[in-house]
Amino acid sequence: MPKISFAKPGRAAFDAAPGTNLMQALLDHDVPVASSCHGDGVCAKCRIEVSQGLESLGARNETEEFLAERFSLKKNVRISCQVRLGDQDLTVDTTYW
Repeated sequence: MPKISFAKPGRAAFDAAPGTNLMQALLDHDVPVASSCHGDGVCAKCRIEVSQGLESLGARNETEEFLAERFSLKKNVRISCQVRLGDQDLTVDTTYW
């Protein structure tokens, strides 16, 4: 079961099941996630920087790829509502935490 940790101190790491949506996993553990589309893959406000474990998330889907191009996102920045967890630990961050 992958552990989700945070790059900045102050938040407790937690375990989440592989295949779980990243945005939902964060919300389920009371971690705020910015979104104006409520996870419909439209706004890209839920972008999360992944500093460890990126390779376990797999390739971006079509929606995420479109948003990444539209907003010129780096390869390690993922749209959390479009990401399913793999089987490796992640370390994540965003500007609003």
